[in-house]
Amino acid sequence: MTTEFTVRDAMFDFCRRVGMTTVFGNPGSTELRMLRDFPADFSYVLGLQEIVAVGAAAGHAIGTGNAALVNLHSAGGVGNALGAVFTAHRDRVPMVIVAGQQTRAMLPTRPFLGADEAEQFPRPYVKWSRQPARAEDVPAALAEAYRTAMTPPRGPVFLSVPEDDWDRPAEPVPHREVRAAFAADPAALREAADALNGAENPVIVVGSGVEDENALPLVVDLAERVGAPVWISPLSGRSGFPEDHALFQGFLPPVRDQLARRLEAHDVVLVLGAPVFNYHVHSEGPFIAEGTRLFHLDCDPVQTAWAPVGTSILTTIRAGVTGLLDLVDKADRPAPEPRPRLAKPPATDPLDAALVVETLRERLPEDAIVVEECPSHRDMFHARLPITRPGAFLTMGSGALGWSLPMGVGRALAGSGERIVCVLGDGAIMYSVQALWTAAQHRLPMTVIVLNNGGYGAVRALGRRIGIEDIVGADVTGIDFAALARGHGCAGRAVTAAADLDAAMAEALGHDGPFLLDVSVMTDNSAMYGSTP
Repeated sequence: MTTEFTVRDAMFDFCRRVGMTTVFGNPGSTELRMLRDFPADFSYVLGLQEIVAVGAAAGHAIGTGNAALVNLHSAGGVGNALGAVFTAHRDRVPMVIVAGQQTRAMLPTRPFLGADEAEQFPRPYVKWSRQPARAEDVPAALAEAYRTAMTPPRGPVFLSVPEDDWDRPAEPVPHREVRAAFAADPAALREAADALNGAENPVIVVGSGVEDENALPLVVDLAERVGAPVWISPLSGRSGFPEDHALFQGFLPPVRDQLARRLEAHDVVLVLGAPVFNYHVHSEGPFIAEGTRLFHLDCDPVQTAWAPVGTSILTTIRAGVTGLLDLVDKADRPAPEPRPRLAKPPATDPLDAALVVETLRERLPEDAIVVEECPSHRDMFHARLPITRPGAFLTMGSGALGWSLPMGVGRALAGSGERIVCVLGDGAIMYSVQALWTAAQHRLPMTVIVLNNGGYGAVRALGRRIGIEDIVGADVTGIDFAALARGHGCAGRAVTAAADLDAAMAEALGHDGPFLLDVSVMTDNSAMYGSTP
């Protein structure tokens, strides 16, 4: 081995072998040696703020099924990105974050832009983090980071690299693979199967883990065999079950007493790839009805440890559901009552947000991917725009705004030309509006619909829920979103009248490249958690 093969060479060689050839980032001085003579077979996707880089990487990872490579700038860049890293962790999105660091010789002097205790900075919202003790250890650490990110439960990992390490000599990373799927103890699956076979009225709750592992067809088979209605878990970042299926019941609310009431008629609850349970609003009462048996299948030992009720079975979802299908008998149960189809609201000015969603539904391309971040309209959105295909819906499961627009950008970069439709609140888009620039630079097939209700409608709705009518700091006014889009190189127009909505929607969905539609909607019709308009 000659000294011409460097840490930098070893890094790009390994990334090439595992398919991480798109780098998402916002570079700085401590990353310049890494990016020098950038390989021709790699591409660099620039985000104008670190939350955009991480969010776009997440969308790309979801679209490709492989970990994304993120390049951040020392402590400041990592700090800017942490809100998005938090969401990637909660949504189990695999990504390898490589952050720059000042030279090793400078570190004892606490240098400008240096990261103190670099590997501790992003914890606990990364699965693994290191700053290797020696430059020659960096390639092996990168390989370990990638394998950790891709092992269930998948998620982000972090590697801090002093800038002078990249030019040091190194050995190539030896080839090896990890087979990461694992199955539950057979006796545990037998216990769950016996409970389902003996149940009078079972129910299934699905979460993001179902789509994470491409297990949706298996879950549909299981639900049909058991004859069990299916709910999607509270605040899930994916869909997990076809919403036009006769067994689909809707979305569970993130409120303990409301959720318990939805499930109280069922004697056996099977939860697949979801927390038990994810709450947003405090309420008292039992987690589930007394006497109900709950079985929880998930790949995360941390999540199975803190679940407050039921029997958790540690397994990857595909393996666990496959095992249950071998053990569960075909049941003859009547289908639940069909979900009512909501009537289209009248065309009024100011517009009802529900009319905007209904108009989108009527014109949505069959292969479109829908990305949502409009918390104040989320219940209504789900009720009026059913997701019927695997992978056709994405949102943020953490509650940290600013995730979905850049995620849509990354998903578009990973796609094959299908339209990405982002439905965002006017408050949400401002957390990562710079993502419009990246979409415009790559001429991505994206439609961004802003439901503009003049502020943080979700905050207002939650305030009303606890008896606070006058919420300070909830108004967001005076922003021309169409002009803002054009300033980032993205076409856009505003809609204030119902008569103009349909034509504007057609233009936004048919535009060659990204297009932003700013729709002014009434401010007093946002509702959350069980009061869908």
